[in-house]
Amino acid sequence: MGQKEHTSYPKEKIKILLLEKISDAAASIFKTAGYPDVVRIPKALSEEELIREIKDVHLLGIRSKTHITEKVLKAARKLQAIGCFCIGTNQVDLKAATGRGVAVFNAPYSNTRSVAELIMGLSVMLIRRIPDKNKAAHEGLWYKESAGSYELRGKTLGIIGYGNIGSQVSVLAEALGMHVIYYDVVRKLPMGNAEQKKTLKELLGASDIITLHVPGLASTRNIINKTTLKQVKKGAILLNYSRGDVVDLPALKTFLENGSLSGAAIDVFPEEPEKSGGSFSTPLQQLPNVILTPHIGGSTEEAQYNIGEDVGNKLLQYLETGTSFGSHTVPDLSVPIQENTHRLLHIHDNIPGVLSEINALLSKKHINVLGQYLKTNERIGYVVLDVDSRLSGQAFDLLKNVKGTVKTRLLY
Repeated sequence: MGQKEHTSYPKEKIKILLLEKISDAAASIFKTAGYPDVVRIPKALSEEELIREIKDVHLLGIRSKTHITEKVLKAARKLQAIGCFCIGTNQVDLKAATGRGVAVFNAPYSNTRSVAELIMGLSVMLIRRIPDKNKAAHEGLWYKESAGSYELRGKTLGIIGYGNIGSQVSVLAEALGMHVIYYDVVRKLPMGNAEQKKTLKELLGASDIITLHVPGLASTRNIINKTTLKQVKKGAILLNYSRGDVVDLPALKTFLENGSLSGAAIDVFPEEPEKSGGSFSTPLQQLPNVILTPHIGGSTEEAQYNIGEDVGNKLLQYLETGTSFGSHTVPDLSVPIQENTHRLLHIHDNIPGVLSEINALLSKKHINVLGQYLKTNERIGYVVLDVDSRLSGQAFDLLKNVKGTVKTRLLY
């Protein structure tokens, strides 16, 4: 069954704002769907700048450097949804967005392959001590030797955090002949012949290469520290391409300098420059066999294109059908299209009796409901109603006055 061609609001009046060099794929999705007002700004905006820009915006696209605060959301009078064109949503005040009925989407899986491939490439570079040899060659020194250089085949890779990226790394590592072990706080089914360890200590002591793929939580903050580094197998290599606060960098420096670890690769840091080209400092600079990269683990053309398509389509689906699949704020609903009806969206405080009141009001006015969908979270409820097209305007007016109403939209 075909998707409706028009929303109730003229497409030329829907304003879409995309920041931070979001992929062309996203802008193309909206323009192909008939939305001409797509504004692109190639940088992050400050809170003050956002407050000025966002007042008439319906859809907002950001990456990791733009922060959406409660003040920004308060100024966003027409905002329906925010697309985080990245993995996380930490840059958005999700509580405030939920309270205002603003859907927030992201792309949790789109750069998985990019990160996983880089982890394997870094592992080869470090275990072969390529950074040292590269530096020497640039300085005019010819170190043709095999001492301290090894193959990945037969080595043990320890993965901390066996989620989307960790499990993908697991598959690639086994394809290169590595033995894979992993540690996760919950029981996870292994990919291939990987083996889950019961404790972090057990993994650290058995791994030749350790790679972290954990979320940024209070429980993971400095999970690699002076104490846990003492548990690491001597001569091991450590990679962190997850979150900047999960490794104690001064402690890592000490263990690299005293030879307990033979190398490291770090992509994320507790403090990072706001923009490309900014000044940057870390205790790990100038250490041998250490690779430092500027938070580019998932930064490939393919990943950015996939993220643009993924989040762009989620925003478009929410705008045109009310489908909130993947939202972190508006309850997750996937709703089929019904022909010969008009669709209304109603977001309300999660309090008892709202759905009963909606049905009572519509019944009293003899408005036939042809489809009804409800889902709630702790804060709000989300109702999608398909009603008789002849009476949708009257139904819309009734819904706006329901107790606890946060946001109502006549979709089509």
